[in-house]
Amino acid sequence: MRLKPFYRKTWAEIDLTALKDNVRHMKQHIGEDVHLMAVVKANAYGHGDAQVAKAALAEGASILAVAFLDEAISLRGQGIKAPILVLGAVPPEYAHIAAEYRITVTAYSVGWVKEALGFLSDDETALDIHLKIDTGMGRIGCRTEEEIKEIMELAKASGKINCRGVFTHFATADEKETDYFRMQLERFKKLIKSLPLDRLMVHSSNSAAGLRFKEQLFNAVRFGIGMYGLSPSPEIKDELPFPLQEVFSLQTELAHVKKIEKGESVSYGATYTAEHDQWIGTVPVGYADGWMRKLAGSEVLIDGKRQKIAGRICMDQFMIALDQEYPVGTKVTLIGKQKDESISVDEIAERLQTINYEITCMISSRVPRMFLENERIIGVRNPILPNDKE
Repeated sequence: MRLKPFYRKTWAEIDLTALKDNVRHMKQHIGEDVHLMAVVKANAYGHGDAQVAKAALAEGASILAVAFLDEAISLRGQGIKAPILVLGAVPPEYAHIAAEYRITVTAYSVGWVKEALGFLSDDETALDIHLKIDTGMGRIGCRTEEEIKEIMELAKASGKINCRGVFTHFATADEKETDYFRMQLERFKKLIKSLPLDRLMVHSSNSAAGLRFKEQLFNAVRFGIGMYGLSPSPEIKDELPFPLQEVFSLQTELAHVKKIEKGESVSYGATYTAEHDQWIGTVPVGYADGWMRKLAGSEVLIDGKRQKIAGRICMDQFMIALDQEYPVGTKVTLIGKQKDESISVDEIAERLQTINYEITCMISSRVPRMFLENERIIGVRNPILPNDKE
């Protein structure tokens, strides 16, 4: 028996038309001669990795980036044949696996390269690498010209490793103050000056730097948070060269509606008590879906109007203080737009005192992703039912 894509009335809508518009505008901004690297790590920031990857590639992205080797192999398993770079640290004992899947990995120290070479044989496909330079982020990467030189010599002498690119990551590109950014940029330029840059993909700019500092792009830009229609930070929203279109929305429906009397309480701890007779709606969303308990008292949209969450959010459900009776099945928007009212990812992030990146990433995999293009559903992804149909 063929399964339906999902059996619950809660889903995230992923607007691939908006995503493609963001990619197209970024390509126009950086220029055709600059590679756009679509960052699809963490399941494309919670949006759906393969679907986002295919959309970005169709609109002009030339390479994908993920955080871990597992994410890259998963993309290969979903039919993605484009170049993929793993930005994070791949254990050296898995270097031959990356080579087998034709996945580019990050080389970040002399020790890593020496260990990786021990797991690569002469009769296997050579391993492609991008050399990571730590200019001030403090995560992984080479820090001296001597390290860089030794890695390049090891790669050349071995015949098992091909250096295809070099990169760094800015720590403060999304802040108004640019002194630290400028320091990192100058350090990067100094450290790579001895490399054959005309034969390498050189990338330092993330979304923030790529959007703000067009003159410092080198020949590739990593497009992450901006691709999803979200500003890298609230403080640089006024500096964006083109409007970003938000890609993610979160929808559910009223599962139950009842009238309670004045003095009755709702949810765990009885923290919400009705001050008058009122209608209460229940929806099938909870903190196991990523809708955190700290969002108690925040708002959702029903019929284009803001309605407050009543009481504590449960693992799988929460309740809403309704302004009137609504029928079961009425659409409830947690993130997104209804009529002239909207609740943005940034609003939820501000409510939780965090960044917009975290909001889309925290909506769990048990919430099905519905992919739309030109307002038409083109696929659904639901990991809980592994034989769902794209």
